[in-house]
Amino acid sequence: MKNIIAAFAAAAFMAGAAAAAPLKLTPASPQPKGLKPGLSVSYAYPKDVKTLRGAQKALDAGAERGPALSGLDYRDSNRGEPVLTAKQDEMVAADIRGFVRFDAPGIYTIDFLTNDGIRATVGGKVVGKFDGRQTCQETFAEEVEVPQAGWYPIQVLYFQRLNTACLHMRAGPKGQRVTWMPNAAFGH
Repeated sequence: MKNIIAAFAAAAFMAGAAAAAPLKLTPASPQPKGLKPGLSVSYAYPKDVKTLRGAQKALDAGAERGPALSGLDYRDSNRGEPVLTAKQDEMVAADIRGFVRFDAPGIYTIDFLTNDGIRATVGGKVVGKFDGRQTCQETFAEEVEVPQAGWYPIQVLYFQRLNTACLHMRAGPKGQRVTWMPNAAFGH
């Protein structure tokens, strides 16, 4: 009986360890050259938006390019201030694209602060997701493996419904506190 329990415990530990393995990001290939600073963004302005699916549907129905984002450090806005670089302060869906640069290979923790919903991919892996409405709060933290220094594609589906808005990306090497990604780390 002890051997069965020990084998079960070992199998459970290995399954947990495998589930906790960092997501391996895929760098851009070839590495882009001559990028403009920031990230490109397209907006849609639906009558109402409460989910990522609703945001994607609005963007698919007709998005318009907006002024580039300086990066992903948009602190909690005041009521009445535009969302990111959009024309409106409420009911905004955004498709954000470009590249993020990691200066060294290694294991990193990435998270986002968002008000409201977000689905973010970096290097082909989902690294941030919240499908709902909230005040400016963290998404789950994701551990990722950056196999080499350089540029990684980033795509963010984002929406803001009512009142204030925020959108931040934070990252830090494994074992260190996450900090805001500087605007200089983004290009498009």
